[in-house]
Amino acid sequence: MNADELRALQAPLKQRYRDEPATALVTLEATGTLEGAGVDCRVGTHVGPVSAGLHPAAGGDGSAACSGTMLLEALAGCAGVTLRAVATAMNIPLRGGSVHAEGDLDFRGTLGVSKEVPIGITAVRLRFELDTDAPAEQLDRLLSLTKRYCVVFQTLNSPPTVATSYSRVGRESA
Repeated sequence: MNADELRALQAPLKQRYRDEPATALVTLEATGTLEGAGVDCRVGTHVGPVSAGLHPAAGGDGSAACSGTMLLEALAGCAGVTLRAVATAMNIPLRGGSVHAEGDLDFRGTLGVSKEVPIGITAVRLRFELDTDAPAEQLDRLLSLTKRYCVVFQTLNSPPTVATSYSRVGRESA
């Protein structure tokens, strides 16, 4: 895809969102199912269910996906797509490359070993290896715009409000 094709693809969407701002609001969803005797959660994805479970550092056997790793995978995917779209729009030729996302997690927090240790990923590093002849100034702008427009990067950088709730399903109690 070249810059003109990308603009042609997105132009009607941008115009619609300008004319009817409410149409730009989309609610994304993910669903997990709790089944069986283990502690895994089956999460639906566009390619089928993925079993999320305990990381080996939390007692898992490594056969199920780690949710923290899945978060970093989402960041790498979103940043990669965003970078390629921005590079296309800027006419920066990319022959290839890779996106690496790393996150530091101290399992003493999530396992309740120490109340002083934060629960969750405390530092994230996102690195791009790009096969291109573009000058450094263009690549600096590319990185800046990628960070600006990457949904997952911005979500991690400025966390949203998160609400939780529950409901009972199944048998009625007597």
